[in-house]
Amino acid sequence: MDSKELQRIKARYGIVGNCEALNHALDTALQVANTDLSVLITGESGVGKEILPRLIHDNSLRRTRKYFAINCGSIPEGTIDSELFGHEKGAFTGAIGEHAGYFGVADGGTLFLDEVGELPISTQARLLRVLETGEYIRVGASEVRKTNVRIVAATNVNIQNAIRDGKFREDLFFRLSTIPIKMPPLRERGADIILLFKKFAMEVAAKYQMPQYLTLTPEAEEVMKRYKWPGNIRQLKNLTEQLSILLRDTRIVTPEILSEYEIWPTIEEQGGLVRVGHASSEQHSYASEREMLFQMMNAMHNEINSLKQQLATIQQNAPVDLSFAPPSAPSMPAHHTPSDAAPDATPYAEEYVEESLSIDEQEKRLIIKALEKNHGRRKKAAEELHISERTLYRKIKEYGLEEE
Repeated sequence: MDSKELQRIKARYGIVGNCEALNHALDTALQVANTDLSVLITGESGVGKEILPRLIHDNSLRRTRKYFAINCGSIPEGTIDSELFGHEKGAFTGAIGEHAGYFGVADGGTLFLDEVGELPISTQARLLRVLETGEYIRVGASEVRKTNVRIVAATNVNIQNAIRDGKFREDLFFRLSTIPIKMPPLRERGADIILLFKKFAMEVAAKYQMPQYLTLTPEAEEVMKRYKWPGNIRQLKNLTEQLSILLRDTRIVTPEILSEYEIWPTIEEQGGLVRVGHASSEQHSYASEREMLFQMMNAMHNEINSLKQQLATIQQNAPVDLSFAPPSAPSMPAHHTPSDAAPDATPYAEEYVEESLSIDEQEKRLIIKALEKNHGRRKKAAEELHISERTLYRKIKEYGLEEE
């Protein structure tokens, strides 16, 4: 694809950037558009994978037919087969009528299956059959139906790890990845970071009728290019919007301003700040709950340290009341003074605090805080916790938070 055609495509879809990896992904998408081959798009969350399926459909022979984008991670496991393949009347409680499903209504068009790595194993078997034969059966039916749908899938998990863990079918992976396309993470796009910042800053200024959009000093540009960007383009856009609204006294962003928003590379990472729960696609395992556990442990560790400091301060200023010690603490001899007891009381107090903060309690607390912060919006809460909506939905039911 020549440079003029590439620039035309970028302008049409609002794509900003000139890095080689991005251009290669766009070129591959255009080359495969006029075929019916399945495409698997990989890349970290927030890199813009959703642009490619639309581009593929719009430049294919199916462009006049329907296009559906489906987030597989946001559909509850109990209803996803019905959503994709349809159901018959009375197939289950609440099935008051027939439902065609996406494979029925999108016949002749394109289906974009986002977060395909979140599909249950049973649904993966049904999807494999559609890919191989074009046949499927509605939930609660016995009649075999035919469909002619082009599948484009995307995932931010490491499918090879998912296959190893028994979470994803290897045969389905081979069928989906006839044409693999990888979208590069923002940290690998160099000067594109600055171009994207300028684009977002101009959009915010135009939307809110600001007299001037934000600009970066040369030093701030270097900080932005060296930062790891665990949230990729989504994080950069959110940061730009925050700065555009909150900076009232200046329209020039300096490294000092960026540091207030934690945009500051560490020396150890030489341009990247590593945060718990933001693994790259090369390191990401099919273990979203493990990422959440890491976050909980980190938060719990901070709270325990805070409690320890409070206990130490109390003991320095006042005698320790041993009546609050756990039952397992040994009784002190009557001749001991408060000053004698203080050194021995600290370990027991710390042990009691650590035991009381269980993993389940901490997990429940984090979920409640995320839901409250996002006003009950589960999608936003799941993004903040770095888990899928399905996992969050299951945790909410598990802890009985639906009633709260």
